Amino acid sequence: MTRLVRFSLNPSAEATTPDGAPDVRYGVLEGDAIRENGATHHLAEVRLLPPCWPSKIVCVGRNYREHASELGNPLPAEPLIFLKPVSALAAHRDDIVYPPISARVDFEGELGVVIGRRARRVKREEAEACILGYTCVNDVTARDLQKKDGQWTRGKGFDTFCPVGPWIVPREEVRFDELRVRTFVDGEMRQDASVREMIFSVARILEFVTEFMTLEPGDLIATGTPAGVGPLEPGSMVRVEIEGLGALENRVVKL
Repeated sequence: MTRLVRFSLNPSAEATTPDGAPDVRYGVLEGDAIRENGATHHLAEVRLLPPCWPSKIVCVGRNYREHASELGNPLPAEPLIFLKPVSALAAHRDDIVYPPISARVDFEGELGVVIGRRARRVKREEAEACILGYTCVNDVTARDLQKKDGQWTRGKGFDTFCPVGPWIVPREEVRFDELRVRTFVDGEMRQDASVREMIFSVARILEFVTEFMTLEPGDLIATGTPAGVGPLEPGSMVRVEIEGLGALENRVVKL
């Protein structure tokens, strides 16, 4: 399995360090070694960053029937789209910061799709060719603020509320229909669903989004979360695992 990583040799590099910064690099992880243009770096000696640097993070709400039901929401007739800011990005093993103005922060494990080439007005049958690969995403949500505001920007937009990673697996190497999204909190499984249960397929999502928005290489799409979402507490360890793609782990901390 090819694992594409984005990393830094600077251990203090920020998750939101953009492409083009002198300490941002790309490589292929082979075992515990990262190969980068002839150089080799041991995984323990680098700082993994979010595996892509998106111009935007496009998210899909209520894309699993049972999740819509557990929150008492109707099923959408077409993909329900919202955005997260790039400042919400966090990397594998970064902390999720529990904001002091929220009393209910939830995990939402999701399949992430990374765009590989510019996509505008893409037809469903052309969508796969626009995908670089797949990764794990946690669409962390301040549920109380989401409900209070009546829209989702604040509740889903806090810094560290979009952990992504640890790497990207190229689409050609992924058996898509075999993927399952599983989320664990402190070792206890809370979510477990096949991506085949999504209401809107990845191809349909890409077709819908690119009708009104151009997607650029590196853009990230979070495809929605299955049933089982629930609260996190400071000190919790949350793990989003998709077999064949890897596992994304983050601890929750309070300021």
